[in-house]
Amino acid sequence: MRKLVFFFCWAAGLLCSKTVLAQNPPIANSATIFLQMKKLNVLGSVLYVAAHPDDENNTLLPYLAKGALYKTAYLSLTRGDGGQNLIGDEQGFELGLIRTEELLAARRIDGSGQYFSRAFEFGFSKSATEALHIWDKEKVLADIVWVIRKYQPDVIITRFPRDKRAGHGHHWASAILANEAYTAAADSTKFPEQFKYGVKPWQAKRILWNTYNFGSINTTSNDQLKIEVGGYNALLGESYGEIGGEARSMHKSQGEGRPRREGSITEYFTTTGGTPPDSTLMDGINITWSRIKGGAAIIPKVNQLIQQYNIQHPEYSLPALVGLYHSIQQLPEQNNWTKEKLKEVINLIVDCSGLMAEATSSNEYAVEGQHMQLQFFVNKRLPAALQLKKLTLMSRQQVLFDTAIAQLLPVNDNIAFERKFLVALHQPVSQPYWLVHPMENVGMFTVTDQTLIGRPESLPAYAVAFTFSIDDVQFTIQKAVQYKYLDPVKGEVYQPFVVTSPVAVSLQPNVVLSDVERQGKPVDQPALNLQIQANYAAPNVPVQYRLQQGNTVIYTKDTVLNFETGKNYAWSVPLAGTFDAQKIPVIHPSVTIPIQGKNETYDLNVKKIAYNHIPTIHYFYTDSVNVITKPIKVVGKRIAYIAGAGDKVPDAIQQLGYSVQLLQEQDITDEKLRQFDAVVIGIRAYNIHEFLTTKNDIFNRYIYNGGNFIIQYFKSNFINNKPVQAGPYKFLVNGSPRVTEENTPVHFLLPQHSVLNYPNKITEKDFDGWVQERSTYQAQTNDTHFEAPLSMHDTDEPASSGSLIIAPYGKGNVAYVSLVLFRQLPAGVPGAYKLLANLIALPKHE
Repeated sequence: MRKLVFFFCWAAGLLCSKTVLAQNPPIANSATIFLQMKKLNVLGSVLYVAAHPDDENNTLLPYLAKGALYKTAYLSLTRGDGGQNLIGDEQGFELGLIRTEELLAARRIDGSGQYFSRAFEFGFSKSATEALHIWDKEKVLADIVWVIRKYQPDVIITRFPRDKRAGHGHHWASAILANEAYTAAADSTKFPEQFKYGVKPWQAKRILWNTYNFGSINTTSNDQLKIEVGGYNALLGESYGEIGGEARSMHKSQGEGRPRREGSITEYFTTTGGTPPDSTLMDGINITWSRIKGGAAIIPKVNQLIQQYNIQHPEYSLPALVGLYHSIQQLPEQNNWTKEKLKEVINLIVDCSGLMAEATSSNEYAVEGQHMQLQFFVNKRLPAALQLKKLTLMSRQQVLFDTAIAQLLPVNDNIAFERKFLVALHQPVSQPYWLVHPMENVGMFTVTDQTLIGRPESLPAYAVAFTFSIDDVQFTIQKAVQYKYLDPVKGEVYQPFVVTSPVAVSLQPNVVLSDVERQGKPVDQPALNLQIQANYAAPNVPVQYRLQQGNTVIYTKDTVLNFETGKNYAWSVPLAGTFDAQKIPVIHPSVTIPIQGKNETYDLNVKKIAYNHIPTIHYFYTDSVNVITKPIKVVGKRIAYIAGAGDKVPDAIQQLGYSVQLLQEQDITDEKLRQFDAVVIGIRAYNIHEFLTTKNDIFNRYIYNGGNFIIQYFKSNFINNKPVQAGPYKFLVNGSPRVTEENTPVHFLLPQHSVLNYPNKITEKDFDGWVQERSTYQAQTNDTHFEAPLSMHDTDEPASSGSLIIAPYGKGNVAYVSLVLFRQLPAGVPGAYKLLANLIALPKHE
């Protein structure tokens, strides 16, 4: 009996064009099966390269994958960690996790694969020089070479040029690196350490730049290669522009919702390496079976398979597919293409037999040291001589159990059974692989396993290998164990099955201000809130919880608890009298409990990120409290906050000792606003809430009567094609400069201005320790009512004073703040807290 081990996963159903809820299995209908059969005769591949999630060409990719039927993938150098977030308050690593899943959601729609390098998206960069300096250029280049050698593309396409026309420094750098990698991947002296992992040098035929016409920048020309990509695919019932619009709209955290585009769409290309093509991307490249020794004999077999396909009875194609599998396996040359096509044949056998196989848990979490029960389900929904031979549960390539079955599957009969297993003590938690180790530097993730580099996600914690046979072909399909449940609104839902520790440990708040004063009196600070969540049930559990600085225990307490699964247990630890804040700037928690007769210590918390358009995300981290000891004075008591795209500034205002009320549209009335000392507007709020513009008169009256109105940055002076009205005086942010160097000097243009002196003296040192950037979407205005107390600029750029502008209006003040306080405050930058306190306390005018 011939055997093929094939890793088949529902997410690899790349020709299914419709969005699926979270991780629900896709449906392979007869039309998509037919398209997969046509793909069998195409042996051409394309790798698209750019810098970020949402940089890809969402119309070109579905054309390549579903129209031309090339093996197609997108390599994004970063995961978009440093961008903005339109749907929540996640930033940094958390945003990178969201944008990773959004890219994968887009790929499930357009039919392409997805890769990443280890580069961290550290924020907006103005030059390739800066990007390549902050990234480790050689390591990112090595990652691109690794992907090229593994993927073996015939054609590489970059989204951006190798010069400043690319705009963002990351864009620019991605093109430079891709072109260098095009050559380096074929050079056996470059990164030879990769060869022990099975890759070989690879020379793509050409590398092209996919030119564009974006806004005022048009890099296309009539002498470039032109390809029509807007065609209609009758098998899919939609055009590639429509598919692309749906895929693009998965980038929801970036506000990238796009229309489904009908009609003609032309893409332009210019050659940057290799032989220029004349009329198609694959000119001069053999993309038929004849590129493989003996492969020409496969072409008529595939053609016959296609010609004889019965759309109402896909199962009639099974004998021919089994024969095709044998023919490919017997070719004298076996390479990446034969492996790829054998996988596609097995995929078709699965689809043409209507085979469904899954392994699920009714629990979301696999808890270290606890027994878990799994449910297995198989159904062969079309007539086929298919036998289930065995199933094997694996974790990290280790076999946990192996069950022989040897059962001929009846037609459309549910085969279901259950099995328990023990989650091993010290089983690693389900951490995204690029977050397992601390970052090498501000520009690079640390990944010690070469085989993981490039992968979009971690390998599943648990997977089940279902082994089947049909005639004399035996094959294995591997499915990740998933958490499956019934939602009364969404219906049946599949989500990741997550390995977690027996307890999750949290300590809040993340920032504590130990020396805040209002009118000469200290402001009481909230106690530290230590909380553990039990992930299993047990009576009389001895628990010791500790607060530590590094490995030094500074506070400890013992108790006994009756654990209930999912229940939280909280303790309040007063800051005053417990710690010497001057000596203990950072505090983190840990908990010791007995597991299987041994005391085990745990210090991880888990963050669960849930949005409807992507699978639920979990990542693990150690909570810590950053204690800020610098004295800060505050004025006023009550603050109103109107949230925008999502940020954690309200938490910071509370840490300053203010009472914060979040306002909705219906709350914005004259009577309501007069209760507050200041109104603070969240980031990008004016580009999200049209009511801020329609109620501008109310805000202006509030300011005129003595209120302080603080506007955090927004991106555009328009919302829904209507002008934004923000405060009593006009200013522009469209196309305004940014200051991306977080350590660039800040110059005080108006050193006597109240915002720099009352109630806290602001000095240059208050801009030390800032993260990622100084200022974004700065203001531009000729209105003389505004004063600009600060000036700053990136290297080799002119000075800009639009990071903070303030104007009196009546008795109150309006301020536009493009300083990125929303990043600095959660990071515990003391100067950001002092400046925020001063903005809230801007003096009234008589």
